[in-house]
Amino acid sequence: MENRKWKLLLPVGIVLMALIVVGTMLIAGGLVGTKEKETPPPPVTVTEVPQVETPKEKYDVIVVGTDPEGVTAAVSAARNGLKTLLVDGKDREIMGGLFTLGWLNSLDMNRTPDGKDYYNKGLFKEWFDQIEGDSFDIVTAANAFHRMVEAEENIEVRMGLEAIEPIVEESENGDSVVTGAKLTMGDGTSLQVSASAVIDATQDADFAAAAGAEFTFGREDIGDTELLMAVTPVFKLTNVTPEVWSKVKERLNGDESDGTGANDHSAWGYVEMWDYPSTNPERIRSRGLNLGRQNDETMLVNSVQIFGVDPFDPASREEAYEIARKELPLMLEHMKKLYPEFADIELGELAPELYIRETRHLVGMYRLNMVDLLEQRTHPDDIAYGSYPVDIQSTSAAKTDRGAVLMGPKLYGVPFGALVPQTIDGLLVVGRSASFDTLPHGSARVVPLGMATGEAAGAAVKVSLDENVSLRELAASEQLVDKLQERLTAQGMDLEAPKTEPYAFISHPAYEGLKAAVSMGIAQGAYKNDFALDETSNPKRIVNNMAGVSKVYRDAFPHAAAAAIEGMADSDKQPLTLEQAAYTIAISIYGEAQLEGSLARLTEEGVITNETLSTIKDQQELTNGDVYLLLKDAVAKVAGVTY
Repeated sequence: MENRKWKLLLPVGIVLMALIVVGTMLIAGGLVGTKEKETPPPPVTVTEVPQVETPKEKYDVIVVGTDPEGVTAAVSAARNGLKTLLVDGKDREIMGGLFTLGWLNSLDMNRTPDGKDYYNKGLFKEWFDQIEGDSFDIVTAANAFHRMVEAEENIEVRMGLEAIEPIVEESENGDSVVTGAKLTMGDGTSLQVSASAVIDATQDADFAAAAGAEFTFGREDIGDTELLMAVTPVFKLTNVTPEVWSKVKERLNGDESDGTGANDHSAWGYVEMWDYPSTNPERIRSRGLNLGRQNDETMLVNSVQIFGVDPFDPASREEAYEIARKELPLMLEHMKKLYPEFADIELGELAPELYIRETRHLVGMYRLNMVDLLEQRTHPDDIAYGSYPVDIQSTSAAKTDRGAVLMGPKLYGVPFGALVPQTIDGLLVVGRSASFDTLPHGSARVVPLGMATGEAAGAAVKVSLDENVSLRELAASEQLVDKLQERLTAQGMDLEAPKTEPYAFISHPAYEGLKAAVSMGIAQGAYKNDFALDETSNPKRIVNNMAGVSKVYRDAFPHAAAAAIEGMADSDKQPLTLEQAAYTIAISIYGEAQLEGSLARLTEEGVITNETLSTIKDQQELTNGDVYLLLKDAVAKVAGVTY
């Protein structure tokens, strides 16, 4: 029977929630570019989404998830001639996910080294050219996504599904292969739909996880199994008149602090809100305000941090909303006391979806790591490039935990292998849950990069079908990857990596140690990539360093190093000697050690190498770089890991 298309009519409440315009210059705390375009007349309503009532039984590709990454995956596949089904659940009725339902209506751009352009282009550029600029109206954004999808005859859409489950079969050689999806409709009926490939564009890679793909969770790969980056409910403030916004600009553009500013649409700063006295300090607090002005005299605020949320538990997510609802009126009163320009504003709604920064990380055929970013690596199978700062948001409510920027990369390549699961075929994962270690994920999670991975995935399915190979076989073939890259270039992606100079720290004698320290989350270079390698260390600092090592490699370093500074006065002010450093490392390994003799013991056992000792200029005053080399040696010998 011929499938019947129908128009989904949006409820009035959804339309009203969608009337949002231009947002913050920061998502998750990172400054984006200031490109602005002439603003078109604001749309009045979200366009209708064409959908099929009953999908067909077979497609070339199924794309799961209508976040921006899913839209580009579906459009890319369709333009490559593939019959494509784009599906979603979660009660979503408009496309754009994190942007249009999470209300994150600003872009963390992947800027080129000169700051004047951005990487990747392609379908991201096509969408970007339809919106207002780096900050955008979410109605404009949703309608642009809708237009791109509706223009493709090869795409059919079905949203509002109760469940989307993988169909997994065993191939002739015993491998698991995804062959389609079981779709459960709102009325409880189900349909099995087969496909040559499925692209998982859900934020949390839910489909791939259900199919049996391997993942790490959160910060697990650096030994932290308890904490996740804070969750944010974006909220709205009303009665933001032009006069109010003029005062916002006046305040922030006159503020000499780093990381503050404002333009006609966005504002970032108000850093005093970090000290807001929360009534529930273990669960919720404010960071500096990131404001996005709207066209109805309202603005969106991305500033709330909520801790202890289980992203996969609906009750926990709802609890996060309840916590926010109780605290936000008090936050607003505090804002009014601090900032006179906010005297007449009022509290509006919360975003329909939470901003959850991190959950699963695919174990793919390639796993993006911090050394890729340190060395500005490109790969033979790169399908996108990134450059956003490695922004790790707060993971706890501790006053000292204001997050960290590990470095500000100029360029790194994202290989196709990072989209391809190691343990299952017929499946690609795009967006923030692709195969990234948790630390580089702080950069690679941004949506413009995710949209590029979506576009690459759609084209990859076409190449695999044309060449009659599996997706994993495609990823392993340099010749076929070349064809994929040629196809992406032909459809408008820019895969020409600019020439960049190596960072200064690459030539530092302690660089091999820095690689280990950065990969374990111990060393931070911030936006300017200054890792302070020549700064003098101290006994307390190396104890803290060893705590980080022990967290990543608990079995190899099972003992608390703090015993090394018991009874020591001013342990954070004394210079660190080589003897004290060796003593600290020895305690962490053996539990019991003596200050005298630890260096000889570690040297004899190969825990500290003569090569490292030869680079230390002053054994009575070790630098951070010296310490990182010692830690590198210890991890290589005791944990068996070399970075």
